[in-house]
Amino acid sequence: MAKAKAKQEKLIAEARAEQVLRQDQLMAEIDVSRANSEELHKANEELRKSLQQLDQPSKRERGLNAPLRARPKPFSQTIMDALMPPHYIMPKIIFTGVEDHESHLMAFNAQMIISRGLDAIHCKMFMGTFTITALQWFGGLPVGHITSFDQFSELFREQFSINQTKPSILYELFSVKQR
Repeated sequence: MAKAKAKQEKLIAEARAEQVLRQDQLMAEIDVSRANSEELHKANEELRKSLQQLDQPSKRERGLNAPLRARPKPFSQTIMDALMPPHYIMPKIIFTGVEDHESHLMAFNAQMIISRGLDAIHCKMFMGTFTITALQWFGGLPVGHITSFDQFSELFREQFSINQTKPSILYELFSVKQR
């Protein structure tokens, strides 16, 4: 019996030693796992910061996406605040600054008769027909200067009146004969 008891104690001691060894191995694995977890956490934080930097617009993009109040424009704030209805279609005419301004204004007004709408919408849509010289002229107007389409079209006429098409010869002869 003493042998059996010794054998049993030996087995228990071996089991305990195995258990201690296994616990040590598990603790080592837990330490490695914690270290890996911390590394992953740091990597995730770095990725999160990188994504935030990518999501934040550059200075140039912030200027392009700034609220309209932040960008000075020749339109009054009332015009700037007017929202474009989704059904509006931009006129398919352009004015570079060298065409006949009256013809352009007449073509624009003809298209606006169809869509009707607010004065502010007409201002925005009229400005949208400008390119090249006309757009440069528009951009040079004082901030908040334009308050109505009537005023805008008058400024437009004054600026580009030199481009007016000369009347035909028949018209000139007719007007001379009537005097």
